[in-house]
Amino acid sequence: MSSHSHSPIKASSSSPSTSSILESQNFSIKMVPTKPYDGQKTGTSGLRKKVKVFMQENYLANWIQALFNSLPTEDYVNGVLVLGGDGRYFNKEAAQTIIKIAAANGVAKILVGQDGILSTPAVSAVIRKRKASFCISFPANGGFIMSASHNPGGPDYDWGIKFNYSSGQPAPESITDKIYGNTLSISEIKMATIPDVDLSCVGVTKFGNFVVEVVDPVADYMELLESVFDFQLIRSLLSRSDFRFTFDAMHAVTGAYAKPIFVEKLGASPESITNGVPLEDFGHGHPDPNLTYAKDLVDIMYGENGPDFGAASDGDGDRNMILGRSFFVTPSDSVAIIAANALEAIPYFRDGIKGLARSMPTSGALDRVAEKLKLPFFEVPTGWKFFGNLMDSGKLSICGEESFGTGSDHIREKDGIWAVLAWMSIIAYRNKETKSGERLVSVSDVVKEYWATYGRNFFSRYDYEECESEGANKMVDHLRDLISKSREGDRYGEYVLRFADDFSYTDPVDGSVASKQGVHFVFTDGSRIIFRLSGTGSAGATIRVYIEQFEPDASKHDLDAQIALKPLIDLALSISKLKDFTGREKPTVIT
Repeated sequence: MSSHSHSPIKASSSSPSTSSILESQNFSIKMVPTKPYDGQKTGTSGLRKKVKVFMQENYLANWIQALFNSLPTEDYVNGVLVLGGDGRYFNKEAAQTIIKIAAANGVAKILVGQDGILSTPAVSAVIRKRKASFCISFPANGGFIMSASHNPGGPDYDWGIKFNYSSGQPAPESITDKIYGNTLSISEIKMATIPDVDLSCVGVTKFGNFVVEVVDPVADYMELLESVFDFQLIRSLLSRSDFRFTFDAMHAVTGAYAKPIFVEKLGASPESITNGVPLEDFGHGHPDPNLTYAKDLVDIMYGENGPDFGAASDGDGDRNMILGRSFFVTPSDSVAIIAANALEAIPYFRDGIKGLARSMPTSGALDRVAEKLKLPFFEVPTGWKFFGNLMDSGKLSICGEESFGTGSDHIREKDGIWAVLAWMSIIAYRNKETKSGERLVSVSDVVKEYWATYGRNFFSRYDYEECESEGANKMVDHLRDLISKSREGDRYGEYVLRFADDFSYTDPVDGSVASKQGVHFVFTDGSRIIFRLSGTGSAGATIRVYIEQFEPDASKHDLDAQIALKPLIDLALSISKLKDFTGREKPTVIT
């Protein structure tokens, strides 16, 4: 059995009574007294805090028990739950806590990735496969993901937990609201008195009727990807002597997937994988695949004689960045280009695309593809859960967010490696007749051809991370006051207002309403400015400002986005009074 330097669970020293023990088959259930913690409300994708917050006595255990208190018993009693994470610091200890609480609450089986590793898309894939496999008497009805996604890891940084539900999708607000409510009143935790389970070896451990199965974290996910893509087509590209590829795993979870998929299955050279070993602190890096934090990859791709294709993924493997030689593909363009090429290049879509969707801040590029292909189209709030309902009801095939998230209905999460394979499929398809020595169709060729057909949506996002919450909230209040007084036809410099609002979404499947999702200025020429406070950080407030302008004139498509958008960027900073409210002179990250 594995040993750990500290146990995250023990009876509270201030509790009014000692722990009571209930007998069960082959193990005891200890009722651990506890007290509520403030602030355990989940954001757009789970509960995220600093590691040291989660390491407080019973902090994680309270949330896990509150989750079991919130779910219908038929969703977990005598059922299967999946457990995995991105390999960050504290995951191994947290996994033992979750296993013990699951056992005490009547779960029959936990499927856990070897060493606690399972990427977010892989967890969704495993839930969906195992649900089908055990649907009669042993259903897989959800899973835990131990990750703070693209946020840094290590003792002084971030940790997170979220629950994915029965279709592999992030838990809906109806569940997360109940969890939060139960964290406010929790008084005891059910804990199985079983030893820690060795997660380093694939195999089965039994404690009476409770089973922990340690599984290969790659196998089910790889099998799914092979059913989606033409691996032979991709292999034909990666095996070319005139094509070079590099993938930066950022010392995050996709390091466990990159070698089996890209090297062993698809024939890429081992040297094409960089930062390919998952580390608890991500090698002291910030595992967010953007132009700022993936600078090593950017330098390689923009260097002299750079590779033909470059990509990166984030902490938990659900985000992606796509680069050509000296060329960056914006996530907003990426999902639109995948959708425009999917019918030809990706076998999964050969029978047709059900619909397309994007998050509200994502550029309108995808809208134009939906219009041309005469496909249903949806604009949803930020948060992948809003896509899940559309997928489950058969309305949606391909979707994306400007925050480097892209995916399809093969699972119910965004999927970084899926996006990389989608782009490889497009490049491979476009070059399948290209003979050795002939010029390859490049990433930039594909993008520029797309712009020539659909027009270019110039797009940029300014992130101001860890702002003082008070100033950030005052800025949003100021903007809401501004839109309440705005009228169609108001002039903002050279721009004429079409409308301004605080985005609200009514789900076409269940009728639920999500309000106050982002302050939204839309001008008559299609330009947009959007302001949001992000829910993905662990401290302070992150202000995101999104700027977009449509340009149909192909002669202007090669302009640098920051130059093309400068008048709108200046307008955004002026009307928001961002500097006055936050004191920030410049953003932390520009994408």
